[in-house]
Amino acid sequence: MKSLIAILDQALEKTLIFLMGVLVLDVLWQVISRFILQDPSAFTDELARFLLIWLSLLGGAYMMGKKQHLAIDLITPRLSPKQLIVLDILINAIIIIFSTSVLIIGGSRLVFVTLYLSQTSAALGVPLGYIYMVLPLSGIIMSLYGLFFILEDSAKLKSQRNLNPE
Repeated sequence: MKSLIAILDQALEKTLIFLMGVLVLDVLWQVISRFILQDPSAFTDELARFLLIWLSLLGGAYMMGKKQHLAIDLITPRLSPKQLIVLDILINAIIIIFSTSVLIIGGSRLVFVTLYLSQTSAALGVPLGYIYMVLPLSGIIMSLYGLFFILEDSAKLKSQRNLNPE
């Protein structure tokens, strides 16, 4: 499972670097076409918006995999190592529930509806379902990370029980 997570980390990292590079080039072209050429490009604003959506959601999934996502740690300094592991399992279970219900199920419905209705973006003419595809994709990635962390924490709890039988 660790090798799958390592492959997923590398793929996400390279994808995010690529998307950020394209976003920088897009915004650079937008500035050049607007202020230097005096002929604003029609597609750059919309492309930047879509790239930012993909970067945000995939970046959030990537940060979850690196355990660097946003956290409030008011309680954790007061907990024992065993309680920290149990809390981590609970947090990852909540993340899986959210990812599954909102991102995977809700996102898949949004993708289906927009593809079914043949909704396209105004400037690029891209089917919006392809843009929204990042919702279930990031939900699947977050759920995989959450499951991996739960399995890892469960193994830690089991090893602690074997070292300290009560």
